[in-house]
Amino acid sequence: MKTYELIDHTADVGLKAYGKSLSEAFQNAAKGMFDIITDSSEIESIGQYDINLSADNLEQLLVDWLSELLYLHSAKNIVFGFFKVELDEKNKKLTAKIFGEKLNMSRHKAGAEIKAVTYHMLEVKNKKPYYVKVLFDI
Repeated sequence: MKTYELIDHTADVGLKAYGKSLSEAFQNAAKGMFDIITDSSEIESIGQYDINLSADNLEQLLVDWLSELLYLHSAKNIVFGFFKVELDEKNKKLTAKIFGEKLNMSRHKAGAEIKAVTYHMLEVKNKKPYYVKVLFDI
């Protein structure tokens, strides 16, 4: 099973991330986002961050999740390569452990700069086959 695929869009870039569960689809969306930013296979799991979020619905939770990762990347110059997400779908809560390291341009390839996670084309499918779809402003 593929983890994600990129979606072509006129001025933005998007992705559709899959999983055996919705939690795994959220993880794969994060991995896909960092593959757009840099090659996430080159990121070492040196530091760990814990994220706890809640939202009114699963779509908002997806946007908040990816926006939080984008904020940490921008504010602290960190790239992430490994994500362990637990979702409480009923209560719309996300708990995650994320692992990464400081961005090092001599080791990490430069990709596209993502400015924001958008609501355009946003979709969360929380039954089999599980997937999420999101578009990024670049």
